[in-house]
Amino acid sequence: MEQVRGADRDRYLTALYAPEDKRQALLALYAFNAEIAGVRDRIREPMPGEIRLQWWRDVIKAADPEAGAGHPVAEALVAAIAAHKLPAAAFDNYLEARIFDLYDDPMPSRTDLEGYCGETASAVIQLAALVLDPEEAPGCSELSGHAGCAQAITGLLRLLPIHRSRSQCFAPQDMLASVGIGAQELIAGEGQGATLAVRAMAALAREHLAAFEKDAVHLPESLRAAYLPLALTSSYLDRIEADPAAALRRTANIGGLRSQWLVFRKATRGWR
Repeated sequence: MEQVRGADRDRYLTALYAPEDKRQALLALYAFNAEIAGVRDRIREPMPGEIRLQWWRDVIKAADPEAGAGHPVAEALVAAIAAHKLPAAAFDNYLEARIFDLYDDPMPSRTDLEGYCGETASAVIQLAALVLDPEEAPGCSELSGHAGCAQAITGLLRLLPIHRSRSQCFAPQDMLASVGIGAQELIAGEGQGATLAVRAMAALAREHLAAFEKDAVHLPESLRAAYLPLALTSSYLDRIEADPAAALRRTANIGGLRSQWLVFRKATRGWR
């Protein structure tokens, strides 16, 4: 709980609305996600990062409570996977997608970006849904896809200042070409092309958010906690779209009280 609260406050807030007997497993998923998302920050070269991701693959594949002994997040994750029969393949695909984070290669296309989001953020949402209600969750896989894309693309926009400092670009090349720039121009963060690229990425996030919200009215209440991070997405996008040039320089944030209110409102009312 403390690790998630420090590394991913949004998901921490949403986990508090999960049933008490499911909360520990959700926090294990979110702590795992935060741990993997932070690998790039703890390495200087990609290879140590790949070795770390392989360690996680081995721990999950072993399906042995002793495999991650001594690592609190690994221990909690292995326990959650066993208790809720979570598919190991989803974690393997997640870790494979996260290799992209370790390098500075350009994202080739919108399709590649959506695939990356699907294997990472969407997978986390779908796994959380399986924890909450394994009978209802399989029917919401498409909803998870749109939700994860909206959440992840918005997250990438919020992380633009950090990615630019690393000379890293998640904006797809075909989208950048459509506004007349390349990855280096976005990394430089100057000129109209860079702000247009931010707007284009925000528009893509809005597209997926709208697709999610259209069908979220039918979301079973038992699964609501898995999708609660989407309660904040529109407000983040509002701030980014209001000043796309600023989004290149600093992280778009929402005040703590407003975050709590937005999550509470969706937790109690859903998407109606």
